[in-house]
Amino acid sequence: MSSLMQINAPIAWSTITPESAKVEIPQLIENAKAAIEGLKTATPSYHNTVLALDEITEMVFRAWNLVQHLNSVCNTPELREAIQSLQPMISDFSSALFIDEGLWSVFQQATADRTGLSAEQLRHVEETEMSFRLNGALLSDADKATLVELNRQLAETTQQFSNNVLDDKQRWELVLDSKDRLSGLPDSAIQAAAGSALSKKYGTKEDPKWRFTLDYPSYIPVMRYAEDDALRKKMHEAMSAVGRSKKYNNLPVIKKILTLRKQKATLLGFAQFSDLVLNTRMAKNGQSALAFVEDLFAKTKPHFDREVAELEAYKAQLTGKPISRLNPWESAYYAEKLQEETCNVSDEVLRPYFTVEGAMGGFFDLAQQLFGITIERVDGERTGTTPAAEFQIWHEDVRVYQIHDEDGSYIGLFYADLFPREGKRGGAWMNPLYTHTSDTGYQGHIGLICGNFTPPMEGQPAQLLHREVETIFHEMGHLLHHMLGKAEVPSLHGTNVAWDFVELPSQIMENWCWEKELLQRFAKHVETGEVISDELLAKMNAKRNFRSASAQMRQLSFGKMDLSLHLADVDWASTDIDAFLTPMLAEYQTPYAVQTPTNVAQFGHLFSGPVAYASGYYSYKWAEVLDADAFSRFKEEGIFNATVGREYRNTILSKGSTDAPDKLFRNFMGRDPDADALLRRADLLT
Repeated sequence: MSSLMQINAPIAWSTITPESAKVEIPQLIENAKAAIEGLKTATPSYHNTVLALDEITEMVFRAWNLVQHLNSVCNTPELREAIQSLQPMISDFSSALFIDEGLWSVFQQATADRTGLSAEQLRHVEETEMSFRLNGALLSDADKATLVELNRQLAETTQQFSNNVLDDKQRWELVLDSKDRLSGLPDSAIQAAAGSALSKKYGTKEDPKWRFTLDYPSYIPVMRYAEDDALRKKMHEAMSAVGRSKKYNNLPVIKKILTLRKQKATLLGFAQFSDLVLNTRMAKNGQSALAFVEDLFAKTKPHFDREVAELEAYKAQLTGKPISRLNPWESAYYAEKLQEETCNVSDEVLRPYFTVEGAMGGFFDLAQQLFGITIERVDGERTGTTPAAEFQIWHEDVRVYQIHDEDGSYIGLFYADLFPREGKRGGAWMNPLYTHTSDTGYQGHIGLICGNFTPPMEGQPAQLLHREVETIFHEMGHLLHHMLGKAEVPSLHGTNVAWDFVELPSQIMENWCWEKELLQRFAKHVETGEVISDELLAKMNAKRNFRSASAQMRQLSFGKMDLSLHLADVDWASTDIDAFLTPMLAEYQTPYAVQTPTNVAQFGHLFSGPVAYASGYYSYKWAEVLDADAFSRFKEEGIFNATVGREYRNTILSKGSTDAPDKLFRNFMGRDPDADALLRRADLLT
């Protein structure tokens, strides 16, 4: 029996295989179906029906989450094949839950009289009822069958999208044998490229070659620093082509996904897919979310246009040529040069101060001071002992940590998988793996964070860009939302909140990455041990809002793309997606000399799952308003103020979705959000 079947024991990752998944996932589904049939004959009540339904389905979805996680970090043909064979079963099981007439009937009986329920139980009932309604409980039998088929096709098609992106990215590499082409690249990037080449048996230490890939730690330094224009162009064109090659073309896949989503929304009585998705979120509907994006766009646009003109003028000044439009592979390069000249500091000067160990330790210290918790690495490396069985990992890079509360009580454990490798998807993310309640077996929550940060060089610790430090704090913020949750109902726990609220606990933690008092605790030069100086910190903070309008406009363009696709009344089968998006996004994007395709064909946020962030990408900016405003309280009362930290923990982190998000925010701030907080922080308030 693998860990897919055991909910009351630590996760033994080695037992989860493609073979075990193909045997045990169907068994779990059948067990759940039988248990659901039992619900229909039990005496209807909150505990016997509503809570019991959560507990029954938790076994299936937890196991599927574990399999999907391994697919994202250790992708193999065998695991991929297993997932593709199991995906229809999971989709059918999930779809059938809320269109089961007998289950809907017993739910109505169990919740007809809601007196005596606690506030949390009442919210659970209301959320479950909404799930029934939004997932087809009121449809006819014929429409229910259609919905099941739509959900199955969405699950399969979005999995195909993800596979295409991963395969298209990882098939590409560039191996150079001339160091002359590396001029301008920092030593860290050159060493990493040489190490990558050696790992593939290209060249030798005596006669090195340099290998570049489309993983961000390899790609970004080239785009920012390489003096070789042709090299930057080649990398840019390769990245832009991901999801567009003949073999891995995602454009027809996207058309199918958009069509299926629109059909599903129509079937459920919504004009657009955005309205279906946002019905239970803070924005409420697609037009409201679009209005938010367009309002921020209007306030950002003058600053963005100024920044575009400044960069064009700066290139002309450096090259001695007339002012003209930049090429898309030049933007990051000249922006980096302008930033270094304006702020007099580069990311590479700062990099030696930011190690993975330092960033993680800095966050742990902050969490202890604010929230009263202690975080300790327990997988054996720190003490030199052999890792215990309960700390099994899926790859040698993975670290394991435990969290204890200030009274010494155990909160749970989490895994950290921080560096890129083949078979691991790009980006950074947090995943809740297990939610402990008083009724479940294993003591403590379990979660993970994953990233693709700059890996360590031979004999050196991993040295990070400051942006990567922010990302670690961001994902740890998500993790604490899960780990410090205290909801008694798992489906209301932690990150199970409205998606335009879920980024508040993550994004707020990024603010501390700019605070001198915290940075000087952990930002120490990797060779000298010298604490980062006041002078460097001042320069670093000066560049915080360097080209902030451009950074904001990039995010707004993604939100505009997302909502435009999901609010459109078009026949996607006969519509060219690029032709649809290009004029719509023209004002949101830098006007280049050469038109570059949008990232839609590799936009996993929108198309890597049946819903994913579809119609929800705006939520990053929505939550930035919340986090900028909420952090202002720490700035006013003390960034290490334990009283404010505990209050934030008790009013936001511990609550999950046990109350409406706008009420949770008011409980912490004592008022509604200040809409200008984000613009004020980005120095874009005019």
